[in-house]
Amino acid sequence: MEVHVSRYTVRSVRAHDFSELMALERALFGQTEDGVLGPYYVRLCCEFFSDSCFVVEVEGKIVGYLLSFIRDREAYCTTLGVVPMYQGTRAIVRLIRAFTTAVVDKVDACWFTVEEENSAARALHQVIGAKELEYRPDFYGPGRGRIISRVDRESFVRVREHLERLGLVERKRIAAPSRPTLNHVACEAIA
Repeated sequence: MEVHVSRYTVRSVRAHDFSELMALERALFGQTEDGVLGPYYVRLCCEFFSDSCFVVEVEGKIVGYLLSFIRDREAYCTTLGVVPMYQGTRAIVRLIRAFTTAVVDKVDACWFTVEEENSAARALHQVIGAKELEYRPDFYGPGRGRIISRVDRESFVRVREHLERLGLVERKRIAAPSRPTLNHVACEAIA
């Protein structure tokens, strides 16, 4: 999947994105308490989960990414990272739109984990219909807690129209009404 919109290009991750994604991980998260995603996980996303992982580029340079995977009918959105210069821009909207478009018909739920202090991510999860289910104080080890959130199909359907207006989800394509066949018309005339 590749979408060109204004200055942003959104596409599925590719195997050769690995080094650039790891460099972005280090730049964005290397100084945080949790540190970077393991290279093994990023490699798996680049090689095997490209149908649910996306990058956003500006002039051919990756400026953001969304990594996730699907198991059965559930998606697990694990990371959304955007370089500071593009935070608060349509780059994030483009990533979320690519992700929701890719998974909306494949899954019945999507899971997220988020730090309690990350109000921006928590607000985004709420906008797309996610409910905070629990807080796990040692999710990533002693004292490294996370809120576990989940959006189910029913909740997503409830907020979909709002998400379409925001540009976070493609507008539903409504099929044109089918035209009756000659055989159908003849049967109605006989009845």
